[in-house]
Amino acid sequence: MNIKIRKGFLHLVLMVVGFIMLMPFLWMLSTSLKNPKEIFTYPPIWIPSEIRWENYLDALTVVPFGRYYFNSIVVALSVTFIVLITSSLAAFAFARLKFRGREIIFFTYLATLMIPFPVLLIPNFLIVREFGWYDTYAALILPPAFSAVATFLYRQAFRGIPTVLDDAARIDGASSWQIWWKVIMPNAGPVTAALGIFTFLGNWNEFLWPLVVTNRAEMRTIPVGLSSFQGQYSVQWELLMSAAVIALLPIVIIYLFAQKWIISGVTISGMGGR
Repeated sequence: MNIKIRKGFLHLVLMVVGFIMLMPFLWMLSTSLKNPKEIFTYPPIWIPSEIRWENYLDALTVVPFGRYYFNSIVVALSVTFIVLITSSLAAFAFARLKFRGREIIFFTYLATLMIPFPVLLIPNFLIVREFGWYDTYAALILPPAFSAVATFLYRQAFRGIPTVLDDAARIDGASSWQIWWKVIMPNAGPVTAALGIFTFLGNWNEFLWPLVVTNRAEMRTIPVGLSSFQGQYSVQWELLMSAAVIALLPIVIIYLFAQKWIISGVTISGMGGR
């Protein structure tokens, strides 16, 4: 009986904590359907007296939100693809190939994680400007397309794959490129999926870098585009919340359908506390 009571109490606590965490999202959804006059009423109104679905249509038409969406998809997918390729190749070299200074180079690469991004912001911007990439897709995609974290996670996963598979492939005449593509990568599917999801979401939500390297409205991504609803003296909260709900949909869908891949990938890569 005591065990059932404890489990029931634990479930109750989890439900309360879960509801508290969901409250900001529920308020965002509620605000997106309100008349502007009801947003700041006291006591707060959770269910609008008149549900205004047209707020979503206005959010898509007042600013070129479709363009922002397209830019975010292009940037997030491109960065994710490049990160998976470059990080897996680097991790393969660090985990499978033997060469002089391998460990020193690897730990030096990891040491870059200790440098805060604001410190790198101005140097990266100057490089982008000198290359003539300012206000282009190249500026949005190439600088964040290399990840020490992804390299580390891939290396941890590759070290868990038996080396006898490499030896068997080399006996059959496979090159290092073929071993990476046909032996290592198929066995690192969960890690690839998890890293792909994390990288996509991270770049989907990125605000500071796109804000710095873009100027034209047609080059903005969603996080930067959301600031278009904020004027000098007022904020169109109902439109801003409607646009935020639309921007949140891909993230919610990814999390709903990819939970097992995220958990499996993090566990295999060694970040699950093993």
